[in-house]
Amino acid sequence: MAEVDKVATERQVFDWFRKNRNAKRQVLIFVHGYNNSYADSVFRFAQIVLDTGTDAAPILFAWPSRARVFDYLYDKESANYSRRALEDLILQASMSPDVDDVTILAHSMGTWLAVEALRGVAMRKNGIPAKVRNVVLASPDIDIDVFRRQFVEMGPNKPRFTIFTSTQDKALEFSRLLSGGISRVGGTDLTPYMAVLQELGVTVIDTSAIGSGDPLGHNGYADSPEIVRLLAQRLGGLVTAGEAKFLDRVASPTVDDRPLLRNTGPAAVDSNEARKLLKREPVTSMGQIVDGQISY
Repeated sequence: MAEVDKVATERQVFDWFRKNRNAKRQVLIFVHGYNNSYADSVFRFAQIVLDTGTDAAPILFAWPSRARVFDYLYDKESANYSRRALEDLILQASMSPDVDDVTILAHSMGTWLAVEALRGVAMRKNGIPAKVRNVVLASPDIDIDVFRRQFVEMGPNKPRFTIFTSTQDKALEFSRLLSGGISRVGGTDLTPYMAVLQELGVTVIDTSAIGSGDPLGHNGYADSPEIVRLLAQRLGGLVTAGEAKFLDRVASPTVDDRPLLRNTGPAAVDSNEARKLLKREPVTSMGQIVDGQISY
């Protein structure tokens, strides 16, 4: 039987975590995408946790999507509005003595929110906390130039990134049209950018050739058994020896031992000079959990 209980205080949150943490004290934060209601997000995350076999303590970051197909721009503004709250969640998890490892899984528009929040954390703390070790971006709906800028501004010490892409993703093709024809990271053939991505320590998994039950080709990370097995490896789930060989054939190699890119000079991805990010004033205060929500 599934139940929903309201967690009103930070102490209750960590009491729950102590009861549900694994031996490695891992947290898995899931950031849902565009056109997802709260109920949809809970169901999807529960499915992911079950199918991948991960035993990390699952935490859903639910941002206010309107959950309507034609409210893309509303959802974009809602994601923008939610950046600070996700920053605080990441910091609270990484600062807790009860947590040793933080993994972030984000999908679609939620990937922009997750990457932007990590950038914000890095700016507030002069770097991303070492406990944030792993970030998985499924079908990222992010402008490809913006992603490079976000990535560089996180600083030299970044978590390990894995990106699931597909050139058959019709939802990201629609997003590209809405965005003035600018390619989205998750819907682009990233082969021309592979050199710089490897230098940055990013693994790219192209799922274009893998079938999915989703007619838009956008939710394969959770709908396709083959892609779920790929995801399981990235989340530390249950992977058999045979599946591991399959994963090794599909996943592009990441360069874990090479130094990260340490400058913002021209690389495989050129950013238009007009695309300058606005400067943000550093903020040091943290939100507090009140009535089950982070407030300021």
